[in-house]
Amino acid sequence: MSVRSVMPGRRQAAAAAFLATALALTACGGGSGTAPETRARAAGEGCIEDFDPAKDYFPVKSTVQHAENFTLRYEKSYQVLTVKEPFPKGKPESYVLVKCGAPKPKLSGELATAQQVTVPVKSLYSASTTHLPLLTETGTLDVLTGVASSANISSAQVLDRVKAGKVTEYAKDRTLSAETVIGAKPDVLMTQGTDDPQYPKLRAAGIAVVANAEWLEASPLGRAEWVKAMAALTGAEKRAGEVFDTVERDYRKVAEKGAQAVERGKPVEVLPGTMYQGTWYMPAGGSYAARLIKDAGGTYPWAGEAGTGNVQLNFEAVYAKGGAAPVWIADQQWKTTADAVKADDRYAELKALSGGAVWTNTKALGPGGGNDYFERGVLRPDLVLADLFALLHPEQAEGHSFTFYTQVPKA
Repeated sequence: MSVRSVMPGRRQAAAAAFLATALALTACGGGSGTAPETRARAAGEGCIEDFDPAKDYFPVKSTVQHAENFTLRYEKSYQVLTVKEPFPKGKPESYVLVKCGAPKPKLSGELATAQQVTVPVKSLYSASTTHLPLLTETGTLDVLTGVASSANISSAQVLDRVKAGKVTEYAKDRTLSAETVIGAKPDVLMTQGTDDPQYPKLRAAGIAVVANAEWLEASPLGRAEWVKAMAALTGAEKRAGEVFDTVERDYRKVAEKGAQAVERGKPVEVLPGTMYQGTWYMPAGGSYAARLIKDAGGTYPWAGEAGTGNVQLNFEAVYAKGGAAPVWIADQQWKTTADAVKADDRYAELKALSGGAVWTNTKALGPGGGNDYFERGVLRPDLVLADLFALLHPEQAEGHSFTFYTQVPKA
């Protein structure tokens, strides 16, 4: 994509929708995975062999505390995953996830026509690179059989599966090939939180289309908690809970350091984002990017703006209020600050270029140019926040090893 978030934001293929920071299932699982949970599913363990309607078949249950765009409700042999806004302004969608081996429930009301998916799934098509860490970090990568495109993938594990022919690309030219998906018959296609005119065709062909709209979450931990939505499909609830608990704990530790740094002095002034086609999309105060900046012990002139979206500004407005910020958090693959000036000569007027520091989120790039910041950063806001804290308060983070951010050398 040509437009990407400056903070860990939207999946790469839908980053344009978050321009605030851009310029800021029918089988028991299986496959060739090697993680214990994966091997258990491959052997058929966990599927019901002698159904008892009185038995609870979900001994490990996920609880959702931070995410606001999805809910999970458990019954004895199935669970209901509801995505409140599957795409911008979309109506809520519910999916009935039935434990393999259990009879499909006869439901009424809104659930009468809901898609029913047998879980754990055996094959999953992914529309976004942000889904990939949800699989690799929970030992369930074996279920991945399709990706929209491999161009933006940075994970070596996933790329190995693509090269081995275990993963199909179904939208290389950014246009979903319904024929390719229907021919492969995956259990589920997980969306990138946008709508597509091909989805009704897939549903009509018996392929479940499940929305992942984590990018509509305003909080970093809310986005990361979507690992539990994926786990509802793959049966990795226990591991997903462990992963998220670690992320939450580590995020809070860094946020506490950010708050303490502010208590000892003033928050560090930063300038987030870059220009895109003549417009600077500045994150509003209730946005995902704003939360990260605040938790890292920083601030910016538009932090008080209401809303979770963005404020559209011209360069002059940005320069008038934020041009003196000593730290600029950009999102471009600039080798030196001279590249920034080549992109727009007005950037030379920013203090960060002459007397401050310019940082970009392009430290970890894959062989095809995919950015791990947009892939793993959504699940690991703790690592993103640690980077931000270190670049804002270097004196308090000596020896920090950056994961996603790198400083742009001065020309």
